[in-house]
Amino acid sequence: MTNSESSFLSAADGLRIATYSWSTASTPRGIVQIAHGIAEHAGRYARLAEALNAAGYHVYASDHRGHGKSVSATNPLGSFGEGGWPALVADVAAFGKQIASENPGLPLFLIGHSMGSFASQEVILDHSAQYAGLVLSGSTALDVMAGALAESGGADSGDLSFLNAGFENRTGYEWLSRDEAEVDKYVADPLSGFALPPESVPAIFSSAARLADPEALGGIREDLPILVVSGDADPLSGGGQLVTLLAQRYRDAGVSDVTLQLYPGARHEIFNETNRDEITAFVVDWLEAHTA
Repeated sequence: MTNSESSFLSAADGLRIATYSWSTASTPRGIVQIAHGIAEHAGRYARLAEALNAAGYHVYASDHRGHGKSVSATNPLGSFGEGGWPALVADVAAFGKQIASENPGLPLFLIGHSMGSFASQEVILDHSAQYAGLVLSGSTALDVMAGALAESGGADSGDLSFLNAGFENRTGYEWLSRDEAEVDKYVADPLSGFALPPESVPAIFSSAARLADPEALGGIREDLPILVVSGDADPLSGGGQLVTLLAQRYRDAGVSDVTLQLYPGARHEIFNETNRDEITAFVVDWLEAHTA
């Protein structure tokens, strides 16, 4: 595995978006683009990238605006900046187009986690032809989750601490994983777990209605393979009910290949869970089954 760093200028407002690539040592069979979650960064997916490299996939990821190295004096950590949430979504689509053009003839898959899954849900409404498949992890039916967030007050304050309700409270981030070492790594990472500006969380939910709109969902190409993978103890999954709803919405929209995989007891960051090897192997097998 070899890795490198680069960047591109966002067409929305000129913000420099940091990008990363992990190249397989074997002849590549496909490309995987990773869109990370809120209050974290692309570097946390190096272990997943290594597993994908071993399976023959080149892997690319970017730091979303206001995350990792995609910051500036006017676009600090946690802020989506001048372009806002629409620019973040546009950045994901633009990066996908760029890496596809750099790897002609190879199928491109998109893995979106948490906030990255919400951006990915929106990207495929308009760019499903760009991708050979979509994997959503740590995801949810965003419109339904918006109600829970409003109840907690987190929608206005950016405070996500309510997600830890019902879990042990050793660090406040136990909702992420049952693996204490992984939680501790997150807490110790200066580029993870930072406080969010109050406007950032409501911005993420600005597209919630469109993501549930049957007409908008009808724009996804019918033969796009979609995998929704989640832990049933992930508070965003609603005990599995919200991701079940999410998968069913795609089926109702006419998408013919939709798979829902739930892991009992697993929490939000499934690729950092105690059974992460099992979960990663399942995702790799799904990718291989959908690689021409």
